[in-house]
Amino acid sequence: MARTFRLTLAQLNPTVGDIAGNAGLARSAWEEGRAQDADMVALSEMFITGYNTQDLVMKPAFAAAAEAAIEALAADCADGPALAIGGPHRQDGKLFNAYHILKGGQVISRVLKHHLPNETVFDEVRIFDAGPLGGPYSVSNTRIGSPICEDAWHSDVAETLAETGAEFLLVPNGSPYYRNKMQDRFNVMVARVVETGLPLIYLNMVGGQDDQVFDGASFVLNPGGELAVQLPDFDETMITVELEETADGWRAKKGDLAHIPDEWEQDYRAMVESLRDYFRKTGFTKCLLGLSGGIDSALVATIAADALGPENLRCVMLPSQYTAQSSLDDARTVAENLGCRYDTIPIAQSRAAVTDTLAPLFEGLPPDVTEENIQSRLRALLLMALSNKFGEMLLTTGNKSEVAVGYATIYGDMAGGYNPLKDMYKTRVFETCRWRNANHRPWMKAPPGEMIPTRVIDKPPSAELREDQKDEDSLPPYDVLDAILTELVDNEASVAEIVAMGFDRDTVKRVEHLLYISEYKRFQSAPGTRLTKRSFWLDRRYPIVNRWRDPG
Repeated sequence: MARTFRLTLAQLNPTVGDIAGNAGLARSAWEEGRAQDADMVALSEMFITGYNTQDLVMKPAFAAAAEAAIEALAADCADGPALAIGGPHRQDGKLFNAYHILKGGQVISRVLKHHLPNETVFDEVRIFDAGPLGGPYSVSNTRIGSPICEDAWHSDVAETLAETGAEFLLVPNGSPYYRNKMQDRFNVMVARVVETGLPLIYLNMVGGQDDQVFDGASFVLNPGGELAVQLPDFDETMITVELEETADGWRAKKGDLAHIPDEWEQDYRAMVESLRDYFRKTGFTKCLLGLSGGIDSALVATIAADALGPENLRCVMLPSQYTAQSSLDDARTVAENLGCRYDTIPIAQSRAAVTDTLAPLFEGLPPDVTEENIQSRLRALLLMALSNKFGEMLLTTGNKSEVAVGYATIYGDMAGGYNPLKDMYKTRVFETCRWRNANHRPWMKAPPGEMIPTRVIDKPPSAELREDQKDEDSLPPYDVLDAILTELVDNEASVAEIVAMGFDRDTVKRVEHLLYISEYKRFQSAPGTRLTKRSFWLDRRYPIVNRWRDPG
């Protein structure tokens, strides 16, 4: 009779630092696997601590608590399937990113991560020690190889496991989302399958952690690269995969192939899930934002309503003498479409009081951006007062284009606890609004239909801080600005290279200058959803004081 192996995959959402809660999730997954007559239940990388822990895992008391929780899980899960769970391991004064295999009341094997990522959002070289290249572990007389996340992106770990007797590969991951990453993962894992001739199970976690979102989308590949099972993206789910030894080696039986949506839906889902989990994991339930009648705040309001429910969203219009009637109408329409609370707080009286207070010092000086910023900071003052009084987290609404060039007022419209649009350029904001108006999914808590009126999407963007102000008075057109920023920020292109693409040199140099002098603002800005490999924070770390400019 052919050998079989039943493996329960737990694509779940741990919380960083909640060791007891994560252990509870692991125990429930193990119980489900036992009910499914599994040979082993598998959880993702660093599951017991949550991921990405950053320096938290270097705290000895925290690492000790995590290891103790794993030992307790081994004792609790003694009578049933093996349990594979990621977590730290300390040995001989070193700290490792490890995968612990629990069976019969004890930890029977540990895999130590060999390749430590040290790019984009990862700093594992400064946190962990590198483990040796090792062999497979045995469960139910089956030999399993587990390259931990980054280890599967290098050929040596998988090849060593295959050469030392692994019969299939189980890859536990903490792999955060960026746009179109699914294809990158798939291509690399197919390469491992082709090289080793072994089935491969790619297991990822889901959920938001600060700026990062883990999108799940776990899958199973058979030799030759055939997709046998595809789990959905972003959803917590569990599935039991059956592998069978055949005359041609081990094979996974075919199962469900979940649909993976396009990049527009994935980006929107990432923003919703990151905001939802940021609130849930920090203990907030309600939010508010300044709804200006413009496109950015309208999109953030829609994301918030989809994430938290319209009943947990307060939108506030804070009009000044420069606020157009159309903006008042548009803001109210968005709030009514979403079905959320809508308040109006005029700032004219407050602005007059501040202006009068400063008049003796400003006497003889012409009005300039100072007076514009007073309006923005007054709005932040009032919004933060509401936030403090009612326990509602203030959301900020600046898109990546504005964040990049500093087209925002520090301590003004930059005030807030989270920014879903922080990594989305303005030109994508327009298209994302159109996508949301045309689409609705079960994970959205706001109503279906047109949430953001077409006139909000089509009208020229304006901060409305002076008469007849338009964004293009201060910035290049957004299609030009975003194309230049994509090269400067995402591709690290030189000025000369961008000019060679057909862009005006003076415009490129001006955008470069704005990008560099705005670093201090970004240093103080709210966290926001990571959508690309070059988001502002951990992906791109530049000095605040920086006198260098590309001579171009």
